[in-house]
Amino acid sequence: MRTETDFLGSVELEDNIYYGISTYRALQNFNVSKETVNLKIIKELVNIKKQAAFTNRKLKYIDAEIATAIIVSCNKILNGEFDHSFVVNKYQGGAGTSTNMNVNEVIANITLEELGYKKGEYNIVHPINHVNLHQSTNDTYPTAVKIATIKVIRELADEYAGLQKTFQDLESKNGHIIKLGRTQLMDALPILAGQMFGAYAETFSRDRWRIYKVEERLRTINIGGTAIGTGLNAPLKYTFMMTSLLQESTNIGLSRAESLIDNTQNLDSFNEVSALLKVSAASLVKISNDLRFLSSGPNGGIGEIILKDQQAGSSIMPGKVNPVILEMVIQNGHKIISNDQLITNLIASGNLELNSFLPMISETLLESIELFVNTVSIFNSRCAKHIKVDKERCLENLEKSASLITPLIHIIGYDQASEIVKEAKNSKSSIRSVLIQKELFTEEELNILLDPLNITRPGIIRGAINE
Repeated sequence: MRTETDFLGSVELEDNIYYGISTYRALQNFNVSKETVNLKIIKELVNIKKQAAFTNRKLKYIDAEIATAIIVSCNKILNGEFDHSFVVNKYQGGAGTSTNMNVNEVIANITLEELGYKKGEYNIVHPINHVNLHQSTNDTYPTAVKIATIKVIRELADEYAGLQKTFQDLESKNGHIIKLGRTQLMDALPILAGQMFGAYAETFSRDRWRIYKVEERLRTINIGGTAIGTGLNAPLKYTFMMTSLLQESTNIGLSRAESLIDNTQNLDSFNEVSALLKVSAASLVKISNDLRFLSSGPNGGIGEIILKDQQAGSSIMPGKVNPVILEMVIQNGHKIISNDQLITNLIASGNLELNSFLPMISETLLESIELFVNTVSIFNSRCAKHIKVDKERCLENLEKSASLITPLIHIIGYDQASEIVKEAKNSKSSIRSVLIQKELFTEEELNILLDPLNITRPGIIRGAINE
């Protein structure tokens, strides 16, 4: 056992534990779940500590031997050797101080062992005086969160690029298949299946661009701003060198905020990222619902598209298969939308020079992006890439619909067209058969007039008998 002391008193810690008294108190205070801080945040914090050690060694603020040992310790953490030592609950108060101190203490104790000392001998290597030198939780923690978020956003943009391509491929593959379009869930005008998929691809293209561009909102960091953005206790050379080293080590175009005070107290950039995630999630939910509707049945529903069977859908109905991937996508999309409301509320609740609620803001934002990455990946690989269009079913539904009369209104007039629809409905006949029966058009003329390319493009249909 070893004894560690702070101004509140002393605690006994097991010798094999790398964290210290600050982390111990956090464990007592925030024992509300089994979920610890996202390791992506931890790793970026560790990299900040590593670059700070480089900087402080270069500027001769830390003994070279100690700084080098800190760098070695950070590398070990970044390699995953000490993941189990980061134990603070993600639902924490204190604006991230508990997370920062957990990192500081673990690095300090690994460093002590590297130098041949025992854990807790902070007179040699101190969590604050050495590991946290020229830093504050209020500049390191948000910087770590921004870097971690940017990296995951890039993954999401890549997944969206794949999803966009899948629907562009579906557009090309199904450009010749005509089907019934629908408005308000009711029969509308004819549309090519390729046009439908192409519209979805355009939506994903916009979402991909939004996600790609929103990274820029997070590249401005407040490193060197210390507690409230004034930069007290952080030399200017340190601040500029740290910004450069973080650029190099993360391969991200980070820049020092023009106003470190503003960048410390206001978190609107996180709100903007979350809002754009919400926009993309809403589109994904809408399109997933469309696909679920079009694949419904298949015998008692629409059945115009065919989804790949993924698992048995019922414990009582043999042969039933449900659109489980789409259902997952819809639920996850609503989760991301709900998370945006939480993030918005917490950002609005910040006070004066600091937002104390950054821990939940950051955890929720990362949760949304990580969930989004995995959701889009599975949606693309296990659903979208396997979509097929049932050409015969599309034609059958179209022929049953009154929508085929619409392209002919400029020839026979709206009133006569309405009478044709009424007669077809009463006689349970197709629009095409009633038109031929009344000798308004021959079958050959209708084939020309109602050619798929004729009735799915702008303007008045060509090939009319009165041209």
